[in-house]
Amino acid sequence: MRVVLASVVLGLLAGCAATVQPTTPKPPVNPFFTEWTTPFGVPPFGEIKEEHYLPAFKEGIARRRAEVDAIVATPNAPSFANTIEALEGTGELLAKVRPVFFALLDAESTSGMQELAKEIAPMMTAQRDDVLLNEALFGRVKAVWETRDTIQLTAEQQTLLRNTYREFVRGGANLAAAQKERLRAINGELSVLTLKFSDNLLAETNAYRLVVERSEDLAGLPASSVAAAAEEAAKAGLPGKWVFTLKAPSIWPFLQYADNRELRRQILTAYITRCDHGDAADNKGVLSRIVALRTEKANLLGFPTWADFVLDERMAKTPDRVYALLNQIWAPALAVAKKEADDLQAAIKAEGGDFALQPWDWRYYTEKVRKARYDLAEEALRPYFKLDNVREGAFTVANRLWGLTFVPRPDLPVYNPEVKAFEVRDRDGSTLGVLMTDYHPRASKRGGAWMDNFRDQWIKDGTDIRPIIYNVGNFSRPTGDTPALLSVEEAKTLFHEFGHALHGLLSRCRYRSTSGTAVYRDFVELPSQIMENWVLDPTVLRLYAHHWRTGAPIPGDLVAKLKKSEQFNQGFETTEFVAAALLDMDWHTRSEATEANATEFERASLGRIGLIPEIVVRYRSPYFNHIFGGDYSAGYYSYNWAEVLDADAFQAFSEKGIFDQDTARAFRVNILERGGSEDPMELYKRFRGREPSVGPLLLRRGLK
Repeated sequence: MRVVLASVVLGLLAGCAATVQPTTPKPPVNPFFTEWTTPFGVPPFGEIKEEHYLPAFKEGIARRRAEVDAIVATPNAPSFANTIEALEGTGELLAKVRPVFFALLDAESTSGMQELAKEIAPMMTAQRDDVLLNEALFGRVKAVWETRDTIQLTAEQQTLLRNTYREFVRGGANLAAAQKERLRAINGELSVLTLKFSDNLLAETNAYRLVVERSEDLAGLPASSVAAAAEEAAKAGLPGKWVFTLKAPSIWPFLQYADNRELRRQILTAYITRCDHGDAADNKGVLSRIVALRTEKANLLGFPTWADFVLDERMAKTPDRVYALLNQIWAPALAVAKKEADDLQAAIKAEGGDFALQPWDWRYYTEKVRKARYDLAEEALRPYFKLDNVREGAFTVANRLWGLTFVPRPDLPVYNPEVKAFEVRDRDGSTLGVLMTDYHPRASKRGGAWMDNFRDQWIKDGTDIRPIIYNVGNFSRPTGDTPALLSVEEAKTLFHEFGHALHGLLSRCRYRSTSGTAVYRDFVELPSQIMENWVLDPTVLRLYAHHWRTGAPIPGDLVAKLKKSEQFNQGFETTEFVAAALLDMDWHTRSEATEANATEFERASLGRIGLIPEIVVRYRSPYFNHIFGGDYSAGYYSYNWAEVLDADAFQAFSEKGIFDQDTARAFRVNILERGGSEDPMELYKRFRGREPSVGPLLLRRGLK
């Protein structure tokens, strides 16, 4: 009985097993299609994979197309609410995926991401053209624009209406059909070429390494640079050697301190000839094509040059005004630079050298002259500029000015283990947003430093959506048991990008497209550059500049030497920078849509202004990523323009005290909180009581 029953049971089980169908595993959910339940809605970076981006972009484009179609199909007459505000509210999925993808493309890039970008960038460009060249949609926008004098709007709503209408016009809405098709083709090609320019530059920068095999070739270099080079060599599989790269923390100390003149020549030559070797990574043809296409686009839209087109939406307004500003700075700066060159040549002679000063000698002998003239060696300052302390110094300045606090949040998702996350709270304890900092170079990260956001600040259905901001840098790494110690320039850069972050974090605007740093390019650098004024102020230095090992504050005599040397080497620093701004303007004031010989054009541009051969322009054309890979075309002058603003604005703080609460409040309310909600000059005059003057800038740089 027991056996029979067992057989029956086994038979039943076998039958059941035969009828059960295997389940197909469900594909993983695309994080961009779900609501993020992370604290503050931070992107769940650990869940996001490369295969998620393309479907999210495609779906985002489809959804926005449907949203635009719904606006066009609205039976009611066009109004600010059902057309302008409705259009402003479209594209939320794209606003979710786009910032994440392009942030990681710059800071955590892979070959897969770069390939995706080649497909995604033209798609995004095409969807933008689909909106701006939609005749029915433009008809509704134009109808609202034409009633602007008869409807009641706030200042920010007036700005949104103006910006929307102008964006359509500048996007080709008034062009004939054939011209619109040509514009689409130009935009598509530009989207690919600018990516190619940046990809080439990243590859070239990463490809070079100067391998030092003999310890005697390290003479003059500080221990921190030697240790970093040894670690770089170990990572490259070259133990017992030293590797120097074209990343900022490696090349600049080498040029400043290495006694081996031939090696200085080699590494600087490699730096200034990036993407200029006639190979697959050569950018000369790429940039020449970019300039030709930009000129053709400007001509299509009724502008004589690309600079005229760009500056029509800038504070400067015209190329003539930009050239006037730059030339006002250039002449005195060049005169000072020539005097500095004479001083460096004298230092060479005093050492018994019989060679002419060359670009690879400038930083090396500048350091010697600084030491002799001010008894100040920049390397002696590094121990007081521990990265964590400098960051806390920036946080302290923001606390003293506006009552902000920065609470570490190690629980928040980040895209790389080196990234630190902070919750930013206002004086009343409310959350202003999230700040992420990513400070060290990696092969996956492009050079330079920048700020951007994973989420804008705006008002949605009555709720204030707070921003998620990030700062990225390429600062010196820790070596061995020594923490990351910054140069003075790196400390200034950290404060600079933090100023951009504050502009985003303190935003109090209604619309995404007018909030935070969504301002004119030549105004956006004001909040960042003004923060640099606090870096070396003696009062502020005492707050954060403590020796990393002993905790002792920076000595008063060292601070005095710093103060005394503030204008040292300003001829060089100003000249190399303004030369780049003038080169940018020369490229983008070409009126013929033809491809120029990049080498000859650059040589003629720099020759025309008389740049001395001992100084290399800060960015030569083949690696001028700001203007050919980024969005600073006809806009590199913006740093100079904004420096006029920041020198004049900081004068207000200097007159009343660098932490004066009334001045700080006026700057916050009229500048930092307002984003691009009103005309920037009106905002500035509201803060300062008048337009800015160039005088404070020339005095600061010792050029007057």
